Amino acid sequence: MLLRSLLFTPGNNLRRIVKSGTLGADAVILDLEDSVPAADKETARLFVRDSIAEVGRSGAAVFVRINALATGLAEDDLDWAVQPGLRGIMLPKPESPDHVTALVEQLKKREESPLSIIPLVETAKGIINAYAIASASPRVIAVALGGLDYIRDMGVRLTPEGTELSYARAHLGVAARAAGVLAFDTPCIEVKNRELLDAESRSARQLGFRGKLLIHPSQIGPVNEVFSPGAEEVSAARRIVETFEQARRQGQGAITLDGRMIDEANYRQARELLAAAEGIKSEGDEKPLAASPRFYNSPLLPGEGQGVRALLPKSGPHPNPLPKGEGTKQ
Repeated sequence: MLLRSLLFTPGNNLRRIVKSGTLGADAVILDLEDSVPAADKETARLFVRDSIAEVGRSGAAVFVRINALATGLAEDDLDWAVQPGLRGIMLPKPESPDHVTALVEQLKKREESPLSIIPLVETAKGIINAYAIASASPRVIAVALGGLDYIRDMGVRLTPEGTELSYARAHLGVAARAAGVLAFDTPCIEVKNRELLDAESRSARQLGFRGKLLIHPSQIGPVNEVFSPGAEEVSAARRIVETFEQARRQGQGAITLDGRMIDEANYRQARELLAAAEGIKSEGDEKPLAASPRFYNSPLLPGEGQGVRALLPKSGPHPNPLPKGEGTKQ
């Protein structure tokens, strides 16, 4: 599953849900939490239930962000969200591995096959416990940074420089790598500031992040570019792999290529990059690869579907139907 761009879509906005899967994001996160007012929670659950399969058929992986376990809303969210076509659940505000374990137990009561989990780490305690959270279950495929709630928890303000997020980003990137899962960066809230989006994405990529959460469709293309291997990187990686494998057959453990030492670690990194590029191609992303270094630091490089059908309510009763007269607001 290719995951570079993950687009949040409010669960109470049917028009945006319908379009979300056709915009080019690798994943759509149908949101039942922060973007949905309390009065619209039930409406959003209905829309999400009736949208998951259709959005998924457009090509994007579909996740649902439920409300935090502590709110008392999460179980109702799961009753409606666990549907055919769902790839996983985003769990907001986890602070310990127990929160992941509790979600797993709730999912077992509802799912037909195991769903993936992406914990959205949003507090100081969550950052400190990031490795434990990331390794709490084999279902955890990634951890993501919720920067706005994190800085509120820290009692600081958001700045363009992002200094207040530096430690959280670095710590989460290391924790994810140590746990063997992906890391996704916090959204850029200045949706018209392409320069800031690119800078945040490049910085996150340098810290080991493999994608970014998004809040606007205009952010999809730039983020996909930054988190995709560039053409020069692919060419350089291919040379590394071919040259190193030839040298290894001759009994050499390290080589010099274009004046730089290449060892086993560089070889593994080059193979990862080629695998990532092949994964993008196999997922149907046929856009030309960028010519600048974007994905890993190569030792050879300087510096660094179709539109969906209209969504209609599913026929047949739902196991937890809305009270009569509710769930119709738009």
